[in-house]
Amino acid sequence: MNHLTHSDVTALLLAISVLLLCARALGEFFQRLKQPAILGELIAGILLGPTVLGAIYPELQGMLFPTDGPVAIALEAFTTISITLFLFIAGMEVDMSTVWRQGRSTIAVSVLGLLVPFAVGWLAAFFFPYRLGFEGDLSVHVFAMFFATASSITALPVIVKILMDLNMFRSDLGMIIVGAAVVNDLLGWLIFAVILSLMAKSGAGGMPIQTTILLTFGLAALLLTVGRWAIEKLVVWAQAYLTWPGGIIGFSLGLSLLCAALTEAIGIHAIFGAFLFGVAFGENRHLREHTKAILDRFVSFFFAPIFFAGIGLKVNFLTGFDFGVVAVVLGLASVGKIYGAMWGAKLAGIAKQEAYAIGFAMNARGAMEIILGMLALQAGLIREKLFVALVVMALVTSMTSGSLMQRMLKRNKPAKLVDLLTAKRFTARLKATTADECIDELVGLVGVGEKVSMEKIAREVHSREQLLPTGLENGVAVPHARLSEIEEPIVCVGLSEEGIDFNAPDGSKARVIFLLLTSADKHASQLELLADIAKTFGTQTAVDNAVECVGFTEFLAHVRSPHIPQA
Repeated sequence: MNHLTHSDVTALLLAISVLLLCARALGEFFQRLKQPAILGELIAGILLGPTVLGAIYPELQGMLFPTDGPVAIALEAFTTISITLFLFIAGMEVDMSTVWRQGRSTIAVSVLGLLVPFAVGWLAAFFFPYRLGFEGDLSVHVFAMFFATASSITALPVIVKILMDLNMFRSDLGMIIVGAAVVNDLLGWLIFAVILSLMAKSGAGGMPIQTTILLTFGLAALLLTVGRWAIEKLVVWAQAYLTWPGGIIGFSLGLSLLCAALTEAIGIHAIFGAFLFGVAFGENRHLREHTKAILDRFVSFFFAPIFFAGIGLKVNFLTGFDFGVVAVVLGLASVGKIYGAMWGAKLAGIAKQEAYAIGFAMNARGAMEIILGMLALQAGLIREKLFVALVVMALVTSMTSGSLMQRMLKRNKPAKLVDLLTAKRFTARLKATTADECIDELVGLVGVGEKVSMEKIAREVHSREQLLPTGLENGVAVPHARLSEIEEPIVCVGLSEEGIDFNAPDGSKARVIFLLLTSADKHASQLELLADIAKTFGTQTAVDNAVECVGFTEFLAHVRSPHIPQA
């Protein structure tokens, strides 16, 4: 019976530990530099792989990370599980309700943001394939389809992270971006699943290509319709009878691997099944944000770094780097994506400045682009030159999207929380015990002098809260809405000693609650105020001190105090 020997187990554990420690260390370092952690994780792999360590000390690199034998196979299996679970987490970020709620804006941005870069990428790859590193081993049609998909795909997890870092995730502009990215991700991975089928003469077990494609779309439709209903029932049962959080974590990870096995069995990569299950699982209304956060951290801080660092072990980035190919790939992909999404936003009636901001956001590729390229490289569809170019493009777009969005949305005089606080719109002791009651109580503080009725305000805020809970970490919540009748921003504040459940990611109850109302045509005001609130009350100490305030004057003094940084 074949098995890992004592030395094999030692080598495997050493390889995983070195990868994880180096990837996490550099990931943390780059996060401190306000850059994506994935950049540090990839660099860790490049340093440990043939590019650096292999060139300086090939014997040591070969001992740590053998390229064949049982250790190499075991490490490959571990990285496959890692990326499968990462795609499950990425699928959980997909919220289909954002697509329908944002309606015209989301559809316009997503459709043009997909079709324009797809068309640009396909035309370039079909008519000039050798400029993109094509070597003629496969059909030009399949190669063009792949490059078109790679040019048009958007990295939803990266976009969500950028929006969170900019305190824009729960804003209306953020929801338009997320909704459009949801559609891009689903369609992009469906197209790539078809490409993988076309590359093979038959699916798994001699299955015809047409059958494989039909089963792929059938599984997607099943999971996103009947599957969602079944998963919801199972989650209720799991949360009622299994331990928390261990029970629900094991339950969800087990089912994600099962769905991954199904797609692998029909001839499509396992990650597609995990991604689809993540979409269906994340849509569950009984699943709390805290549970999602635990799953996200478990996978993102252990499995994902090993996969991304492992990429550097397989490719020599120095010999594979071709400046011409990198420049062409970066230029084609960025121009098509930015202008496609921007045209879609302008078609939906969004102002030019904010339309460009949407285009820059949708251009973030990150992990999804790298995964797409890695699978294509493993399948023999592309060579190292194009893969390295795709990695560079993914990193550059991810690193620049956030700063370009900030620059595009920046105003001469940003709205600040402290300028909008008034005594008549403040209460030191909320009577409400639920989120709905709290919203109604704060709406009552708005007053009758506005052009819009309090009933409409309450209706809009409740609708926005149902779309996505507005609870933040450390006991803060910011229910908000944008209304055409409001010209200048309105802020109402309520304090609660016991706390009110706004479904925050960290599971904490909100004790400082802000009702934020802004003009429908001024996205920037909402974003600036959300960022200011998140920065001012970004620590547990700031929230604790605020709750102890006995009146408006004391609360205003607390907000203005020098020990609290202002935006």
